[in-house]
Amino acid sequence: MIMPIRRLFVVLLFTVSALASSAYAAEPHWIRVASSHFLVLTDGDEKQGREIVVRFEQMRAVFGQLLARNRVNMPLPIDIIALKGDDEYANAAPSPQGKPIFEAAFSIAGEDREFYVLDLAEADHWRAISHEFGWMLLNYNYPPTQAWFDEGFSEYFASLHLDNKQMQIGDDPEPMSAVRQSLLGTLTRTGNAPQALVDLLSKSTWMPLPALFAAKPESSPGSKRQTLFYAQSWIVMHYLINKNKLSETGTYFGLVQNDKLPVEEAIQKAYGMTAVQLDQAVKDYFHSVAPLFLSTSGKAPGSPMAATAAPVTYDDVGITTSDVPEASARSALGEMELRLPERHDQARQLLETIAKQPATDNSIAHRALGWDHLEKGEFDQATEEFSAAEELDNRDIWARYYMALTRYREAQSGGQEVRGLANMMQDLHVVLEWKPEFAEAYFMLGWAQRSGGSVHAAMDTVPAAIRLAPRNQRYLLEMARLYLAAKDWDAGTALLQQLNTSSDTLVATAAHNDLQDLPYLKKYGIPPVHKAAAPSATSTAGSAPTSKSVAPVAPQPTNKPGGTTTPAAKSSTADLSDEMSETASEPVIDKRPIHYLKGKLISVDCSQPPVAVVAFSSGVKTLKLKTADYKSLTLIGADSFSCAWANRQVAVNYKAVGTEGGDLVSLEVR
Repeated sequence: MIMPIRRLFVVLLFTVSALASSAYAAEPHWIRVASSHFLVLTDGDEKQGREIVVRFEQMRAVFGQLLARNRVNMPLPIDIIALKGDDEYANAAPSPQGKPIFEAAFSIAGEDREFYVLDLAEADHWRAISHEFGWMLLNYNYPPTQAWFDEGFSEYFASLHLDNKQMQIGDDPEPMSAVRQSLLGTLTRTGNAPQALVDLLSKSTWMPLPALFAAKPESSPGSKRQTLFYAQSWIVMHYLINKNKLSETGTYFGLVQNDKLPVEEAIQKAYGMTAVQLDQAVKDYFHSVAPLFLSTSGKAPGSPMAATAAPVTYDDVGITTSDVPEASARSALGEMELRLPERHDQARQLLETIAKQPATDNSIAHRALGWDHLEKGEFDQATEEFSAAEELDNRDIWARYYMALTRYREAQSGGQEVRGLANMMQDLHVVLEWKPEFAEAYFMLGWAQRSGGSVHAAMDTVPAAIRLAPRNQRYLLEMARLYLAAKDWDAGTALLQQLNTSSDTLVATAAHNDLQDLPYLKKYGIPPVHKAAAPSATSTAGSAPTSKSVAPVAPQPTNKPGGTTTPAAKSSTADLSDEMSETASEPVIDKRPIHYLKGKLISVDCSQPPVAVVAFSSGVKTLKLKTADYKSLTLIGADSFSCAWANRQVAVNYKAVGTEGGDLVSLEVR
């Protein structure tokens, strides 16, 4: 009972202070510091807030350098909260089994946004979440890969050291051993230090490289584990980056994931050496650099860990600051804490107290309470809270986004008509004006457009979500359903066939069901009506967002909401199902393999829009690659397709037609 009482006391204290002291109101304790990509809420001073913003801008720039990305997508809004005292931080941080964490920062991932919470009392606090931040950027800026690549890159990225002018990357990302920290006088926390990756690699028998490349660890994405898998993935990535072999690695993934070659054969073709030879090359590299991790010589010019100029400096970042009322700041803190199971109840109590007092009531408190109702499937209560948030502040874009999300989830849960579909689309347009890279908003807008019959508009919207989040299988499923709505049976079937084997079980199940329903849809123009599944158990605070659930295929706009059949179609769904099973033909599956090539886009022919033919050259091989609609082509590295493109370095996924042509599946502009 100590914590809730303390929280209630804090609320009452700042409420009375805000009313009684104009001097306190003139000098607010909380500030918001913002750059073009990041926003920090802090009770620290302005200098600390500015330094945090600069560090995140630097990390973003370093990521772009490592993967040669001119543009780095930021499709998931990020809220950074920096707390100046150990006590304040400990009161907000997760505490599994009642034990306080000994980290300088923690993160909370979600489909709507991501929270990073920092302890300003610790030096280089941002480094404690650099692994998760690197993984998040990789997830939205790199095609799907194998687990070793994602975790190896994230561990490598976590070794980043920054100041206002220089950067250093490549050192062991795990903390030094407790003995070394004590000797250097840097041990500031109690508890056992994680084992250094260099020590783990030096004392362990390594997995064969094909086994590492095929491994699928059971940990959650972006999590850190001191195991051989993570250590070996890290040193492989260290080798690939410092030996300039990321290009060959991209070729390897194309061979494994698109052409379905065995791992060892793909290694041979991509790297020009056998798996055994590559394995030995990595081991030799490790033994050559291992001494550098244990000495200061690792920073010497020419070494893999040499200090270089930071890509972004303090003077390069435009920063604005503004004051934040105490009640709004506490509400934002409570909004974050709702997502932590062990903090949920006290956070809700705090938010309800704030919302009930006229002197402290604010839109953030209401939208946070609305989010809590939404996660529990309490749609009417959620709508009331979001409406209250909009009344208090019509500029609160999050309230509009969550209102749209409520309509989306409500329609999913019951397979019913969307309430206020036009308002939902209007809200999402406003959200995208505010955050043009918000992938989930594009996805929901495309879904709403398809549900409302605007298939052509959705064909422009959903690919935007896919470009911003190329790994999101739900977005690809929505694209497949768009193809079906447009009666592009071949494209829809091919994509569903691909998703039928997705690692996302919900997506795989939905794709399988859609393939089963396809003959019915082609024959009658509407999907069959299935008995509604029982609602899922109410989610608890801090659980994964329920928007991961997959909606059924939306009916064609000429039919009643919910997929009900018209009288002209058939008297009963059972009769239709029986007839379909007897007479409908099996769906035609495009079984052509998808090929991957890197090369040069020579020219584009758009003389017969929306068809486009790309002249593509790879070495001595020249191909004519066609897309039936260049506006709906999946693009990576570009916002939109241009018929004026010429002499551009690109990578293509395509299905061959003869020896000199093919159908484009996707195009990556480099």
